[in-house]
Amino acid sequence: MTLAFVFPGQGSQAVGMGQDLAGAFATARHLFEEVDDALGQNLSRLMFEGPEDELILTENAQPALMAVSMAVVRVLEKDCNITIPGKAAFVAGHSLGEYSALAAAGALRLEDAARLLKLRGQSMQKAVPVGEGAMAALIGLDMDAAQTVAKAASEVGICACANDNAPGQVVVSGATAAVEHAVEIAADHGAKRSVMLPVSAPFHCPMMQPAADVMEEALSTTTISAPSVPVVANVTASQVSDPDEIRRLLVEQVTGMVRWRESVLYMKEQQVDKLIEAGAGKVLTTLTRRIDREITGKSLQTPADFDTVVNEI
Repeated sequence: MTLAFVFPGQGSQAVGMGQDLAGAFATARHLFEEVDDALGQNLSRLMFEGPEDELILTENAQPALMAVSMAVVRVLEKDCNITIPGKAAFVAGHSLGEYSALAAAGALRLEDAARLLKLRGQSMQKAVPVGEGAMAALIGLDMDAAQTVAKAASEVGICACANDNAPGQVVVSGATAAVEHAVEIAADHGAKRSVMLPVSAPFHCPMMQPAADVMEEALSTTTISAPSVPVVANVTASQVSDPDEIRRLLVEQVTGMVRWRESVLYMKEQQVDKLIEAGAGKVLTTLTRRIDREITGKSLQTPADFDTVVNEI
């Protein structure tokens, strides 16, 4: 068995996340306190108690999801004596989850990851006025067909493929009119259905360039170390270990496509046959089944999960 640890992105957040971990493990409580201190914000209370409309704000959801993922990693290390470099061949994360992956592999300090994600969320929200950008999921289209739809919709405005999540699930992002046009024409190209997503900004498309500029400046003064295990980067769907390359790819990631399907298949090519999703929700575990049923996906997020999954690692 060859393991990789993967870390969820935005959309996996929910009020109450991490609370049972904090109740069961002092290690998790201490980690949440570290994140609160780094941000000067009682983020853990927002995670545990809500309100939901504040938690789902991009600037809160991003560091909160990283915090839960890192709480899982810390409990593995401190309470279960299981380390990422000792068990994992790779780490990878979906969008903001790439910061979690880097923190888990020791490339980013926890407090730096928290502050960067707070800034990333703020800058992504500010990049495009509310209402001017949108995202939509095109269900049933392969990547080539989705690219064709995005290109056709670009006649109306910016439209690009933002997430290649799994076979038949591609997300497009861009100007609202263009994305709405993509939804209208997708069926003509074979889509089973298309749905506008309830997001506040058009992530992972060229409209995010102002946010990329902010992150480039912030990352230029952030210490990044070589990760203890290779990180599979979103924008290349291949492994990276060089700190300067990691920094460059994190900037590109703001406007670039999340190549998740290819990332999972890349890890399979490197003999990975089991993915452990560390953190809130089970989105990546579900996507794993859709990408390749020969790869086992397991979610690790609750105290009960530690009782079952740890024995399989």
